[in-house]
Formats: sequence, structure tokens, C-alpha cells
Amino acid sequence: MLARTIGIDVAVQTPLRIGDWRVDPDANELERAQETVRVEPKVMQVLTVLAGRPGGVVSRDELLAAVWPDVVVGEEALTQAIIKLRRALGDNPRAPSYIETISKRGYRLIAPVSGHEVGAASGELPPPAPAPSRHPFFVPALFVAIALALLSAVYAYHAMFRPALVPQTAATDVNREADGLSVTVTPFEPIGAAADQAYLARGISDNLMTDLARLPGLRVIRASALASATHKAPAARYVVSGSVQRDAETLRVNVHLLDTATHQQLWSERFERPFGDLFTVQDDITRRLTEQLPLKLAEATKRQLSKRYTRSLAAYDNFLRGQSLFLVRRAAENEQARAFYRKAIDLDPSFARAYAGLAMTYAIDTRLQPSRDASKPLARAMELAETARQIDPDIPEVHWAIGFVHVQSRRHDDAIRSLQRAIELNRSFADAYALMGGIHTYIGQPAQSIPLLRTAMRLEPDGGYLYYLLLGRAYLFLNDVEQALINLREASARNPVDLETRIYLAAALAAAGETSQARWEAGEIQTLERDFSMRRWIEQYPLTDTKERERLIDLVAQAGL
Repeated sequence: MLARTIGIDVAVQTPLRIGDWRVDPDANELERAQETVRVEPKVMQVLTVLAGRPGGVVSRDELLAAVWPDVVVGEEALTQAIIKLRRALGDNPRAPSYIETISKRGYRLIAPVSGHEVGAASGELPPPAPAPSRHPFFVPALFVAIALALLSAVYAYHAMFRPALVPQTAATDVNREADGLSVTVTPFEPIGAAADQAYLARGISDNLMTDLARLPGLRVIRASALASATHKAPAARYVVSGSVQRDAETLRVNVHLLDTATHQQLWSERFERPFGDLFTVQDDITRRLTEQLPLKLAEATKRQLSKRYTRSLAAYDNFLRGQSLFLVRRAAENEQARAFYRKAIDLDPSFARAYAGLAMTYAIDTRLQPSRDASKPLARAMELAETARQIDPDIPEVHWAIGFVHVQSRRHDDAIRSLQRAIELNRSFADAYALMGGIHTYIGQPAQSIPLLRTAMRLEPDGGYLYYLLLGRAYLFLNDVEQALINLREASARNPVDLETRIYLAAALAAAGETSQARWEAGEIQTLERDFSMRRWIEQYPLTDTKERERLIDLVAQAGL
């Protein structure tokens, strides 16, 4: 058997002997004395790759590339494979005798490894295979492989889930899109001492992503800020990066376009204009960038790209400030965001996205302040979201806002239809896939949530705690408690003050039998909300599946709430 990963060529002979186990990769079996354990093919492949470098560290990226070469998967797939492998080997991760975790690097097989050719007469086992060699073209090959793998995954995903996501009339567009190009827009860097200008850099890069997402044949993936900082290989053919500086009334924006397949910087330009020309600058950046990409744009698409949400610079500034505060997801910041959205609407009464943002502040009230009567804020949220839709029905974020309000009102079928429309308008809209995944869990279909959430995480690798919460929630109701804990702990680490995350983490710990930890989480919940009542909270929660509601209540009760 040959285990091959990009940058690592390792010959692994079969069968193998690893520690006390005889390993037959062809049969996916482990044997020891009278004990035989069967494992999944992917789990066996992880073991054989590790066995090809006994005693050496194999990085997570190398394992992902070797075991899942033709698809793009999240790192939790590898984590789960390691968990299953340790269980099969009877290994203790805290005191390992087989697989050792190397923090922030990967894994190492520390048990002795030996093997022999199939059919060999001798019982003597030759020494392990030689150490791996590096391919001289490792880096370009990695970029190309990731880009191709992403395109393959997008095509396979839409082929499988197209009826649940988009109207049948859009089927041709989906197939054509899979054959197109992919681009990553990294978060633009704010330059200068003014700390409150970070929202401006974020707004410019976000709007550029929105513009590019409208282009036919182009797949847009948001880059993780962490990946950008560590120069991790992006999952796209082209990468757009930039910086933003506002110096009094002067705006400077630097934009770069990199081809990851050739490592060539295809284009770089500096835009320096009066700050009052911000919208013109954004239009120019989009126009100049699309001229560099191998795309053919129809005149209608070009006209659509030049269409801005507002031409009031002051309204736009207030909108961006509102967006920045709304993302904090806390009651005080939500009130401040509402004030900024209202100011934006006062300055431009036809600013559809500001109406949608204002609607979101009312819809989220039911989560941030669950003791309040939900009917009035939800009614107000729907009025505002519908106003946004009437102003401009072609903005995907407006349909997402409508979908979110429907979710809080437990009108899940209406929510899915709104999200389908949002995805039809923007095939790279990660939050739409994520929210749809969350809805499937609410209605008792958590298995359908997983692929939707994986798609969202591929499109938005830095999506924050919420994506991990949604994944953990789905895994909990699928009775995969290990996966649930992995994702919920990550969500809690990213946002330790989110009440919903703490509730599900307490429930997952109770399901895992970790009673003391579950009760500790219950204490944290009561610290966040002194008068917390699970019965009151669940009454305003969008979970409509009776079995899931009862299980969640029971698990939280086991945690002491």
C-alpha cells in the first residue's frame, strides 16, 4: 500500500505490526490475541500515514491532504478519526502509548512499527520504512490541489443538496458555477492610530466580497484572519488583499491580487482620493479588479456592480458602525447599533440594508433579553425587514434578515424560502447556508445540518463562535457527544458570554457523563443570567422538534438547572 500526501511520499508495507496490534489495512482490521477490531477506511488511512513516519510528527495539513485528497473537510473530521483510532487501539490520550498529540503541530505514532511483504514466509519483520522525502514542488502543488479540491467539493455539494437549497430554475447556474474560478478576499488591514477606523477597513473588504459574489462563474471565499496572519494556504485560486487608511479627509486604499497557482502578484494599485469619494473608490476597485480576472461580464452585470446601497456617505458611515456593534451580540451594544441604523435611515430613507440591520436588532432582542415579551419586537422586526425588501428585493442580506425573523417566529418553512432566495442572489453567502443548517436542527433534521454548516465554514473560515455552536448543537442531537463537545468548547472559547453556547455545552457534558463539569457550566449560566429559567428560555427558543426539546430540557436538568 502507498500512502501519499502532498510533500510526503511514504511507502507503507502491509500487513503491519504496531505495538501489540497486527494491522491489515486492506481489510480495515486490527488484531490482538483473540480480539479483532474493524475500523472505518478513513480511520485506517490515518493510521497508515502515521505508520509511514514512525516516531515523526505528521502535521494536520499533511494528514488532511493524504486521507481526504479530493474533498475539502473541516479539521473536526481528522479530530474525529483520531478519537476513533485511539478507541480502537485502546489508547489513552492523556497517557498515550500509541498516538501522541503534538500541540499546534499534529500527531506522532510512538508505538514500535514493523511490517512484511504480503505472503512472506519468514516471521521476521524488517525495519520500518525510510523517512519521507520532500517534493521540490511542494508549495505550488499544495495551492493547486486545494483550489481543485474546493471546486470539486462545491460541485458535489450542490449536486447532492440542490433541491433543498435553490429553486430548480437555478440548477444550470449552479453547475456552471462549479466550473468557474475561486477567489478569497482577506480582511483589509486598517492603517493608522485611529482605533475606531477598523470598521471602515472591514466595510470596504466586505463590500468588495459582496460585489464579487454577484459575478457569474466566480466562487467567493472569505479568508480567515488567522490564516492570513500565519500565511496559511488559502482555499482559492486568487487572493485579494489590501489596506485602508483615513488621514483627515484623505482616503488611501491599497489593493493586491495574487495568483496562488503561480505565486505571481497579478495586480497592485493604490487609490488615493478625498474621503467624500469613498463610493467612487469602491466602484473603481471592483471595476479594476474584475478587469484582471479571466471573466466575461455582460453589460447587465456591469450595471449591477455599479449599484451602491446608498450614496450618502454619512449614512454609510453610520451603517458600518451599526454593523460593527451588532456583531458583538450583547444587549448594550445592540441598543447602540440600533441608534446607528436609525441615524443611517434618517440620512437616507431609501437605504435598504440599514432597514434590514435595524430589523436584526429587534429580532435578536428575543435572544439577548429572553425575559421580554417576544411578540412586539418580532412584529417590528418583520415590518422593517419587509420595508427593506420593498426598497430593493435584489439584496441577499435583506432576504437573510427576513429569514432570521421567520426563524425567531418559528416559521421555519418561510425562513428556508427566504434563505433560498438569498443563496440564489449570492452563491457564496456563508451565513445563509449556516442559518439554513441551524433550521434543520430546529425541526429535528440535524443530519441535514452538517453538510450545510461545513459549506458555510469553507466559505467563511473565520465565521466565529456561531458556526461552531451550530455544529455542536447538531452533533448533540445526533448523539455524537464527542463531536458535540469539540465544537461547543471551541464556540465557548471564542465567545464565553454567549448564553446559548453555555446551555448546549452543559447539556453535552451531562450527556457525556461529566457531571461535575456540567454543573460548573450551570454555574456559569447563572452568573451570566442570575434569574435564568430553562423553562422560560425554551419557550422563546426556535426549537420546534418535541423530542429534541425534551432531551435538551432533561440534559440541562441533569446539569442542575
